[in-house]
Amino acid sequence: MSLTAVAIEKRKFSYFIVLLMVIAGVAAFFSLGQLEDPEFTVKTAVIATAYPGAGPAEVEQEVTDRIELAIQEMPQVDYVESSSKAGLSQVRVEIKAQYWSDRLPQVWDELRRKIRNIEHTLPPGAGRPGVSDDFGDVYGFQLALVGDGFSHAQMETYAKEIKKELSLVENVARVNLWGVQKRVIYIEVSQAQLSELGLTDESIRRTLEIQNMVVDAGSLDMKQKRLRIAPSGEFSSARDIADLQIAGSQKSGELVRIRDIATISEGYKTPPSTIMHYNGRPAIGISITNVAGVNVVKVGQAIDRKLSGITARLPVGIEVCRIHWQSNIVDDAVKGFLINFGEAVAIVLVVLTLAMGWRMGVIIGSSLILTILASFVLMALFGIDLQRMSLGALVIALGMMVDNSIVVADGIVTRIQSGMDRKKAAIDSASQPAMPLLGATIIAVMAFYPIFASTEGAGEYCQTLFTVVGISLMVSWLISMTITPLQCIDMLPELKPECRDQDISRGKFYSAFKGILTKALKFRVLTIAGLVGLLFISLIGFGQLNQMFFPDSSMTKFMIDYWAPEGTRIQTVANDLKKAEQKLLNDDRVTSVSSFVGAGPPRFYLPVDPESPYQSYAQMIVNVKDFKEIPGFLRELDDWFQQEYPQALIPIRPYGVGPSNTWKFELRISGPSAADPETLRTLGNKVVSILQQDPLCALARTNWRQQVQKVIPEYNQERGRWSGVTRQDIARASKRAYDGLPIGIYREKDDVIPIVLRHGEEERRSVSNLNVLQVQPRGTSYTLPLSQVTDDIKVEWEDPMVWRRDRRPTITIEANPVFGATLPALRASVLEPINAVELPPGYTMEWGGEYEDTLKAQASLIPGVVPSMGLILLIIVALFNAFRPLMIILFTVPFALIGIVAGLLPTGTPFGFLALLGAMSLSGMMIKNAIVLLDQISLELEAGKSPYDAVVESALSRLRPVVLAAATTVLGVVPLLQDVFWVGMAVTIMAGLTFGTMLTMIVVPAFYCIFYKVK
Repeated sequence: MSLTAVAIEKRKFSYFIVLLMVIAGVAAFFSLGQLEDPEFTVKTAVIATAYPGAGPAEVEQEVTDRIELAIQEMPQVDYVESSSKAGLSQVRVEIKAQYWSDRLPQVWDELRRKIRNIEHTLPPGAGRPGVSDDFGDVYGFQLALVGDGFSHAQMETYAKEIKKELSLVENVARVNLWGVQKRVIYIEVSQAQLSELGLTDESIRRTLEIQNMVVDAGSLDMKQKRLRIAPSGEFSSARDIADLQIAGSQKSGELVRIRDIATISEGYKTPPSTIMHYNGRPAIGISITNVAGVNVVKVGQAIDRKLSGITARLPVGIEVCRIHWQSNIVDDAVKGFLINFGEAVAIVLVVLTLAMGWRMGVIIGSSLILTILASFVLMALFGIDLQRMSLGALVIALGMMVDNSIVVADGIVTRIQSGMDRKKAAIDSASQPAMPLLGATIIAVMAFYPIFASTEGAGEYCQTLFTVVGISLMVSWLISMTITPLQCIDMLPELKPECRDQDISRGKFYSAFKGILTKALKFRVLTIAGLVGLLFISLIGFGQLNQMFFPDSSMTKFMIDYWAPEGTRIQTVANDLKKAEQKLLNDDRVTSVSSFVGAGPPRFYLPVDPESPYQSYAQMIVNVKDFKEIPGFLRELDDWFQQEYPQALIPIRPYGVGPSNTWKFELRISGPSAADPETLRTLGNKVVSILQQDPLCALARTNWRQQVQKVIPEYNQERGRWSGVTRQDIARASKRAYDGLPIGIYREKDDVIPIVLRHGEEERRSVSNLNVLQVQPRGTSYTLPLSQVTDDIKVEWEDPMVWRRDRRPTITIEANPVFGATLPALRASVLEPINAVELPPGYTMEWGGEYEDTLKAQASLIPGVVPSMGLILLIIVALFNAFRPLMIILFTVPFALIGIVAGLLPTGTPFGFLALLGAMSLSGMMIKNAIVLLDQISLELEAGKSPYDAVVESALSRLRPVVLAAATTVLGVVPLLQDVFWVGMAVTIMAGLTFGTMLTMIVVPAFYCIFYKVK
């Protein structure tokens, strides 16, 4: 007994399952998590190691190289990239694509073991390497705390209180502060006065340490109690430090108070490591991330409730402003997509009703609704959230969900019209095409399998596309075999006698189609030849399409990166931005401007990597009212920034969707291990010059940045030995004079504030008098000028950083195309002159950036294409037990390119990664339709018809189901045209399937007649 017969016989049980499925589907929908984008793993870790005092070359050779060597022993590593700066080594480890979130923790554990094993080999003075592997954490809730009339210390106090409160919110994983200035107590002295009194910085440090040390004085017993002994004398304020008495020289034997020889001030470390502004006002950032796997919308609502209570208690003048609020964005995105989904469902139902009548519209429409609800249940079971890809998959599969039901219902109607008993008609209409429909459905699903099998970031991002399409289409087949026949029996009316045995080909539409089909079959060779000519023209047109990886996001914000010349002070960068901030705030299109100086902001949007710390760097996040205004706004700002900031490099870019790059154009030039940095820089500058001369290039640079100057006191060893002055003494003197020398700590509640000794402001400014800087040999109380132990003080140029990739010195040329141009267009424009650049022996050149990511993403589809195509071919051969139907289908599918190019080229829609997925799904749909048609031909032949009549009658009988299935699919994706992310796929499916339907109904019969030599 067939599945259909069982469902009909167990009618009440079948309807009861439908009821349960409706209830479960509604409940499952409200239980599903909600995200803006699907989660994908950031497979990056950074090992940072401080090496104070070392230059870039020393850091590279003594620290970076040893760390890289240990890391490259790991088989999981894809590549290692490092930058060596003065005093700091940063090694970036990228893990191979196949290691997703379930396997990464073990990889990070092994990485830490490797680093710990080589710690003892690092040079003296190098710090302990710190391993950061939390780059995938997304701080989706970004706040800025500002305070009119409040000091930074007061703002910090309130920020910490808010941090503690928000950390207690359920499903909040972590709360971090950004832009907090490090508090410091400065003791500003004159070196000459210290020498006069016989004091040294060491004696001050030792006295501070002894005075402020936490001491254990024990306890004493007093009758029945035990009391702890706690000697007083610890610093309770900066005034206590000023009152500290220090013993002078042994000759004088007098005690000197610090306030008598120095100025004590509480302040902040200069220069600061980071600075933040919100709408031009000093601010502190509060970044919140949620626990993985929870509903972001609900977390945002909980944070909202907590914030409303917190802000009510804040004093007037302290404000908490929102920079990015993921829950609102996710809520709007999901609601918007659900509206699109509802529109698509409505369109499909209207099409079905108009084409087949309201009863058939209700039958097939209800099966569609039931399929969707059942899909929600399975999504909940498999832990698939509502996000961009899963919702998009439902819309894409929407038209295909009704294909099976349309075929079955149309067959029932046809059989009833021929006079067959409705129960037998229902069983036969579902049972006969059951296996062909199942095979065709599996083929349609397997068209999406390559993206599921891809191990690249794009594959991980899009994997739910395959899962949800597979779930929904397989559920639709099951419903078409069970519920749809049952509904047809119960809902279709009894036909009047005069309506029986009607000829389906009597209608005008069928007559017109039959005329076209018969002519195409008569001139079958000419028909195929004409299509081959169109295919050739389409291949030429395909080369004219704009190429892209992933489109821009529809977020109502964009980024402005500000790169001042390397070596620029962070205070200068912050001051430079004031004019830009004011310009933006005066624009009615802007709602807020947040500036992050010294480093990129915390990762609040998964596809965007935060920039590493640079004193000469800043990023502005600009929130606007309408994302549609962003493209034109960016062009205006680009011209303005070029005029107002000619000294800086300022990329202005929207947020991307899916894996994206800061610099779309990247070209790496690597040299041998002992490569000359000057040679690399020269080669890099040649490529930058080529890019700067190209009209399609907006900005270009190398990641080695500009060279910077360094001050070199030339130490004279002979005079240094005679005077007892060492290089370390010179270093201490210069550090104390300008940056300040840490000599103690001051405890204030839970803060540990460093005490720093430095020269007064006037002395610090007199850089020209460096040669008279007083140097004090360690262990003595006398000083002598720096010029006594140096031959000269000169200034030289150096590379501020040395970049390497896989242990080879590498310079990366980075660029972005002008607005309106794509990376492939820019690359094609400069490819010839770049290839003409001559490389010395041992030097190599390779492409990176979006070009490399696109190739990797496309190549990653190949491992999935092989099993997918193998299964598809196997199913086709198994269904027909012949090879010629397979050849007919394989020859038909490529012609879909004609429709794809005809849709993309006139509309100017780029062919990106999503359009590629659309083309793959389109091939599955066409194969499915072709299978149904070829199966009908086999049935007509078995009924005793001649081959020619079987072909024509099969095309006529399958016309309505195929056209309806195509119409529901094409019109079902219409709502996606307003989504910048899906528009490429939507146009590809709409145009390709429209033309593909003609291919199925005309070209497949033509090929059949050619292959089977039908007369």
